[in-house]
Amino acid sequence: MKIFAETERLILREILAKDVEAFFEMDSNAEVHKYLGNNPIKTLDQAFELIANVQQQYIDNKIGRWAVIEKSTGEFIGWSGLKLIKENWNNHINFYDIGYRLNPKYWQKGYATESAMAALAYGFNNLNISEIIGTANVENKASRNTLEKCGLKFIEKFYWNTIYCDWLRITNEEWNEIKFKNKIQKL
Repeated sequence: MKIFAETERLILREILAKDVEAFFEMDSNAEVHKYLGNNPIKTLDQAFELIANVQQQYIDNKIGRWAVIEKSTGEFIGWSGLKLIKENWNNHINFYDIGYRLNPKYWQKGYATESAMAALAYGFNNLNISEIIGTANVENKASRNTLEKCGLKFIEKFYWNTIYCDWLRITNEEWNEIKFKNKIQKL
């Protein structure tokens, strides 16, 4: 089992088949899919397929979404991290997307922001990515707020399938400026 990053409260590791029940609990929840097209999964087999897809991304792209594990309980609370988008999305191809999806019982604890910051650090520091994109349904104010807390800046609105979304971006240079400012503030 590969651990990609750790934060004060979270372990970010590869998603494993043993995560299937907790993954299913999260991804079958209609509230989780409210801004994602309202299409929650319905079976454990679908959860296994999604996990297998992420595991294949690790092989093909050296990156994929990570399991978010709460350190204090050892519980799988959702996923977070980077994904290489290889298909045309808002007239962009082959870009890295930051994303997160958590079980609602772990919402409003700062876990999305904490895990996304760790994923950004990994992408810029370990993979030397030049820019990372984040998207959110325009009605999902909480997700857009998380992206902005992580330093992403609004670029434009676009349609993802039939969902009107915000397109945000952070560059490696902007990330380094944020890191520098944070170091100065801690002095």
